[in-house]
Amino acid sequence: MRPPFAIRTAATTTAITLALAACTATPDEGEGTATSSSPSSSASSSSTTSTATVSGAPAALTTAVAKKYGDHELDGTAKLGTWRGAKVAVVTADDDVTLAVRPKGKTAWKVVGGWWPSLGSAGKVDLGGSRHVLVLGSDARPGEDVERSRADAIQLLGVDGSGGAGLMGFARDLWVPIPGHGHGKLNSSMVFAGPDGQAASVESISGIDVDGYVVTSMKGFSAMVDELGGLDFVAPKALNSHLDGGTIGKGRHRLSGDNALAWARERKTLPGGDFDRSRNQGLLLAAAAVQAKVAGPSVVPRALTVIDKHASSDLSAEEMLLFSASFYRVSPTKVGHAVAKGPTGMQSGQSIVRLDGESTAAFRDFRDGRLS
Repeated sequence: MRPPFAIRTAATTTAITLALAACTATPDEGEGTATSSSPSSSASSSSTTSTATVSGAPAALTTAVAKKYGDHELDGTAKLGTWRGAKVAVVTADDDVTLAVRPKGKTAWKVVGGWWPSLGSAGKVDLGGSRHVLVLGSDARPGEDVERSRADAIQLLGVDGSGGAGLMGFARDLWVPIPGHGHGKLNSSMVFAGPDGQAASVESISGIDVDGYVVTSMKGFSAMVDELGGLDFVAPKALNSHLDGGTIGKGRHRLSGDNALAWARERKTLPGGDFDRSRNQGLLLAAAAVQAKVAGPSVVPRALTVIDKHASSDLSAEEMLLFSASFYRVSPTKVGHAVAKGPTGMQSGQSIVRLDGESTAAFRDFRDGRLS
């Protein structure tokens, strides 16, 4: 059984952030600017209060954020979203970013992380440390169970909690253990054992603890891209595929959902086949993360809301918010990209892929959340 997602409270990554475009969230209906007077945490013998103003925030959120600031002034802006029935919020105030969650069925907000340079030594980065999340694209057709179909895209995202990150794709035909079903191709693990089993297979071959997963269908992926306004992307080579939206010239584009899906699915015209396809999928996720980072962390709630509509996940709102926001602290010079692959062979009458030494070395490198 995979270990639970660990959230460390000590001060300390769209991929991802998974934010796919520069969109802004809107406040909950009926929720507007709120001002709160919060007791000071100062050691002074005199009692002081501070006024916290957070545009777009309900009063309960403003109160929660004000507690973090103590006797410091706060004039911020909140963007709200949803994830698995919970509310998520990103409050920005100049260079400060506060991350908060209101669990499903609750009225109180909880500050779960962020970074606060305006608070000096009291404003250290708090994002939960290193972790890995598995992003899965299901090959389910209409009417089929998304979580019990083959995994057409298998990408592992990681952050090390210290400004580094990594993105690793997996060849679909890698021969791996499948929970309760012996061995088989990696992309079939989800058929037999669901997303948890798919994650367990990735863990068994890589030695990397997978902290959670996000899985979507082809239709869901395309809808995400379109609803978030498209994806800025620089194609390193032209693509000429029979798939809808599959004619993409070399250079800069604003990809539609169909364009992005074609780029992620095409393999027959690629010299390296499935290996190249896995690398192309990673390029899309990297582009999404760059686009979201340029737009700023306030896009995260809107992106999570859209992704939540079209994907399933075992990550809580707190886990997903912290993981997504962590990528705003990543240095571009500390991000690596690899594909787990190897030579082809035959097993049980099937053409399979056996892991090579280069991929095994990359696994060891990636265990801390960063790929060199």
